[in-house]
Amino acid sequence: MSTLSRYQPQALGVFRIVVALLFIQHGTQKLFGFPASPFETLPPIMLIGAWLELIGGLAILVGLFTRPVAFVMSGMMAVAYFMFHAPSGFFPALNGGDAAILFCFAFLYLVFAGPGAFAVKSEPQPAYA
Repeated sequence: MSTLSRYQPQALGVFRIVVALLFIQHGTQKLFGFPASPFETLPPIMLIGAWLELIGGLAILVGLFTRPVAFVMSGMMAVAYFMFHAPSGFFPALNGGDAAILFCFAFLYLVFAGPGAFAVKSEPQPAYA
C-alpha cells in the first residue's frame, strides 16, 4: 500500500464534509437568506430543492445514509442544471451551472465511494492493493 493510500478513508471523509458544508449554504441561502440571497421569493420547486439541500446536506455532512442521500442529491443537481441553467446557454461557466455540475458529480462519486472516515454510519473500507 502506498504511503498516501493509507489516508484514503480520511481524505474521503474530509471531501464529504467540505462538499456538504458548501451544499448546505445553498439551502440556507434560499430558506433563511444566509448568506445573503439573490432570491426574494422562491417558486415551489425551488423551495423543495432548498429543503433537500439543507436536509440532504446535513445527512451527508454527518455521514448518515451517505450513499442513498448522495444518489438523490446527484439526481436533484442534474435536474437543477437542465431545468434552470442549460436553457440559458450551452457553456456552464456562462449559464451559471458549473456548481450544479460539480455537486452532481461529487455526489455521484459519494454514491460509489461511500462516506469515508468521520461518519456516523461508517462502512468497511476495501483493502487496496
